[in-house]
Amino acid sequence: MKLSALLDAHAHHVAQGDAETQITAGMTFDVPQVRPGALYIAVPRHEEGGPGGIAEAVARGAVAVLAQDDAPLPAEWAHTVCLVLVADVRAAAAVAASRYHGDPSRAMDVVAITGTNGKTSISYMVESALRIAEGAKVGVIGTSGSRIGGDRIPMPRSVLSTPEAPDLQYLLGHMRDRRTGSVVLEATSMGLLQRRLDHVAVDVGVFTNLTQDHLDDHGTMENYKNAKLSLFEGRCDRAVVNADDPVSAEIQARMPGGVTTYGLDAPADYRATDLVVDAAGSRFTLHHDGRKYPAAIPVPGPFSVANALATLAACHLLGYDLQGLVAALDRMPPTPGRFERYRTPQGACVIVDYAHSPDSLEKVLATIAGFATGRVITVFGCGGDRDITKRAIMGKIAGERSDLCVLTSDNPRGEDPEAILDQIAPGLVATGTHFHREADRRSAIAYALSAARPDDIVLVAGKGSEPHQIVGDRLIPFTDMAVVRELCA
Repeated sequence: MKLSALLDAHAHHVAQGDAETQITAGMTFDVPQVRPGALYIAVPRHEEGGPGGIAEAVARGAVAVLAQDDAPLPAEWAHTVCLVLVADVRAAAAVAASRYHGDPSRAMDVVAITGTNGKTSISYMVESALRIAEGAKVGVIGTSGSRIGGDRIPMPRSVLSTPEAPDLQYLLGHMRDRRTGSVVLEATSMGLLQRRLDHVAVDVGVFTNLTQDHLDDHGTMENYKNAKLSLFEGRCDRAVVNADDPVSAEIQARMPGGVTTYGLDAPADYRATDLVVDAAGSRFTLHHDGRKYPAAIPVPGPFSVANALATLAACHLLGYDLQGLVAALDRMPPTPGRFERYRTPQGACVIVDYAHSPDSLEKVLATIAGFATGRVITVFGCGGDRDITKRAIMGKIAGERSDLCVLTSDNPRGEDPEAILDQIAPGLVATGTHFHREADRRSAIAYALSAARPDDIVLVAGKGSEPHQIVGDRLIPFTDMAVVRELCA
């Protein structure tokens, strides 16, 4: 496809070369992914590229470069390829990528989920509900990677829940070409802020909640909230929002007449009452449009019921039968790394969960307290190069809700793991709960398992189904549940 067609009607300046250049090998922000015939997009401060990667990208075969007009380019352009300048290279990249792949999102129903917690769980629930109730072919894009049903889509290794625009549009095109009817994706705050979802036609946008997280990226809760709310400013046709979260009122103000609500406490279009929670799951009564439906899900906890309500509302808005969707809930497989359970040979229960914020950790531990008959042992840490203000808070929450805590690493990135533990520890000390420090995550899990007695519950929190530890700039293979099973073998 010609570069001029990719950017048609989008303000740009051809600084050198021929805009009729044919782009035949896609586009990328990442220098190592450049192939002959590709468009290289020089995103400022991008780790795998940026303006500093132009020379290598051209050497690898890039036939054109898209850059920001204020980028630090060489004073004299020495390359022979076409150079196009734009005011916002991320916005232009989203336009170009969508056109290159034929605007694929418009060929499918798209559900985009945003909020601090619940995005991955709801994405799995939507996929499961539509597959079980309707036999639908559903694509999933998120924290656990990208897939169509059980078929993984090979992609370069990444830590992004919402892929960059070129990758996202490629995935959507791949799903469309394989006759996928619906796609559910996670819309992170940074994904929205960095315009990765621009030119994705979202049929239903789901808002789960807003609690403290990602202040390292956004600076303030107001900035964080506004990034989330941008999904509901012309980026989706209809919204499904959590009526129990005060932010939902702001979404309703932005989209009058376009919002459907769900909740456990506040009046809502989809509401749950008569909630019963035990170790096997949750039972409740769904209220919608004057009717009642007995419902159950194989996951314990009010937060899981809220996720189920969001799932039902989103799928029902897409036109699927509500009775069939409700019946499908109880047959859903567990979501990897989300309240995922394992019984050890010694009789202890291990729960692996992604809880990595104060709110999510408190909710998981509160749910466990509702059915625990033995002690609660919590293994957790806090991510490096992330919001440091939540560290002592999470220590306090874990200490108040646990009988024993094991402090360990959770993606230390560029920080000293022991320094992170030093910042968590004061919150724990204040509770008087006994705790053990072990920066090596495998050794920490082993310590917790060795300390567990029959009927104890060991919560391994923070990473869920993530397949790696981020240490420095390395991705080291590591999955919590796999390690638990290996240690118990």
